Amino acid sequence: MRAHQIMTRSVITVTPGTPVAEAARIMLRNHIGGLPVVDASGTLVGMVTDGDFLRRAELGTERKRGRWLDLLVGRGRIGADFVHSHGRTVGDIMSQPAVAVSADAGLAEIVETMEKHSIKRLPVVSGERLTGIVTHTDFVQTLADLATAVPGPTPDDDGLRSAILDALDQAACKHCRFNVVVRNGIAHLTGAVRHESERATAIVAAKSVPGVRDVRDHMWVYPPPEDEFGGGDIVSLQDQPSTDDDQPL
Repeated sequence: MRAHQIMTRSVITVTPGTPVAEAARIMLRNHIGGLPVVDASGTLVGMVTDGDFLRRAELGTERKRGRWLDLLVGRGRIGADFVHSHGRTVGDIMSQPAVAVSADAGLAEIVETMEKHSIKRLPVVSGERLTGIVTHTDFVQTLADLATAVPGPTPDDDGLRSAILDALDQAACKHCRFNVVVRNGIAHLTGAVRHESERATAIVAAKSVPGVRDVRDHMWVYPPPEDEFGGGDIVSLQDQPSTDDDQPL
């Protein structure tokens, strides 16, 4: 899937000249945590999020440092922090350039970009123009939609599964070691069998059930326990017939 298939197309935006207080009110009214910032032509120029409102002079939360720490961080950083906490417009506090992806970006690329930049919302652009936005919520919704789209077993599938298990019993297959799943008339045999012949028998048994459209083999063969002891059955000494050598002297 691509960005354009899951993105929100109707995007609420602000401009660099939007007052900070108005941007905050827009977020609150629409229950969103971030706003793409666009210029008059619709070109994406930045991003403002609720995190940009944490260090604000109005709240008394602006960053305060001691004199020696100010010397360490440098004048540039001090000035940037001051603008961010005292700026009156979105253009003063926004992150720029905005991190964005193209409409053709795959989901893996989107996730990697979000994780790399520790962001929850990602503008989608065509060239430089904003065309949509992808958020964590879009991924949750997509996952829910995909899970809903996966067909569950129908009553007919359940009936076929029971019939296949009966057929395996009749064929003397130890079906307790593997599972049978039926979806849309197709039987999937998964798990372990002890011999190739048991695998072949299980497949024939499943195919013999009327209504089964196909059988998919996901089984594997593992060595029977007796092979670990050099072959043959393990018999208790108490079960052996006695001989003259076994009689007490």
